Parts: sequence; C-alpha cells; structure tokens
Amino acid sequence: MKITENNVVQHIQKKNEKAIPFIINQYGGLLTAIIKRHLNYQQQDYEECLDDVLLSIWNNIHSFDPNKNSFKQWIAAIAKYKAIDYQRRQITIQNQQFSVSEIDESMVKAKQPSEENYVEELLEQLSASERKIFEKYYLEGTPSSEIAKEFDAQESWVYNKLSRGRKKLKSFLVQKNEV
Repeated sequence: MKITENNVVQHIQKKNEKAIPFIINQYGGLLTAIIKRHLNYQQQDYEECLDDVLLSIWNNIHSFDPNKNSFKQWIAAIAKYKAIDYQRRQITIQNQQFSVSEIDESMVKAKQPSEENYVEELLEQLSASERKIFEKYYLEGTPSSEIAKEFDAQESWVYNKLSRGRKKLKSFLVQKNEV
C-alpha cells in the first residue's frame, strides 16, 4: 500500500518505518524552516532537533487528533516546541555558570604565589559576605545548611549569594578575556 498524505498517520500508527522518509520528503521543508528559525541556523543543533521531532512524531502518534488539527499542523507544532526546547538549551549552555570544579581547591592551595594572587584577585571582586560564603562553601567545603545557620539565613539565600558571586566572577573574567 502506497503512503500518501491521507494515510500517513495510519502507517505511523502501524509502525511502518517507510512513513518516516515520506514525512521527510513531504514535510521536510516545513520542518526545516520552523527548526532553523528558532535555532539560528546552527547545523548540528538543527539535525539533532529534526531527529527528535521525527522520534516524537513516531512515539506520540497516538495523541494526534484529526478533529483538532491537520497532520501538517500537528507536526509543525511539534517542530516548533522541540526547536524552542533546543533554543532554551543553547541559552543555558551560553549562560553556564561556574561549577565547583572551576574554582578548584588546587587554585587556592597552589604552591606558586602567582596562582594564589590570582585567586585573591578573583575573590576581591566579591562583597565581604559573598567572599566569606565562597570561601566556606568552595574552599573549606562547609555545607550550605551550616553557612545559612551561621548567617542566620535560609539555605536558599546562600545559594542565591553563590549564584550571584559566580556571575560576578564570570563577568570579571570575561572582561579580562580569560573565559
């Protein structure tokens, strides 16, 4: 039986793998346009996103309702929301914060004075309370709950201070062109 726009849904429901090439041939231009619009034409992300869109169509065909939308509209919506998810992931990666490993204990316990000075210079960018919290959390390994008790604050406040401190350090390093 030949796959057409009228029976493609039934073929996917029956898990006929020949329906995937049909979708690519018939709707590939639409999917490409939608995905690339959201992903700023980045080829690797586009290809991954398209694969996820096709997989999502395959796995979620049971939720397609022809009374609500046409198949074309339904796959366009899937492509749009998958592309938005990928776009969010890109933004998260771009705004990636410093992790504990980046403010490594070896930087503080370094034998070379230049590295110790570098850590000091970094920590000087923070307010007194942020610096104390940073030193306790990252350098001494004090749990955030204990730091919160010491400052008579909630643990979320400690995480907020750590996050803001990382952002300050990141912008400082970006200004110095070291990141």
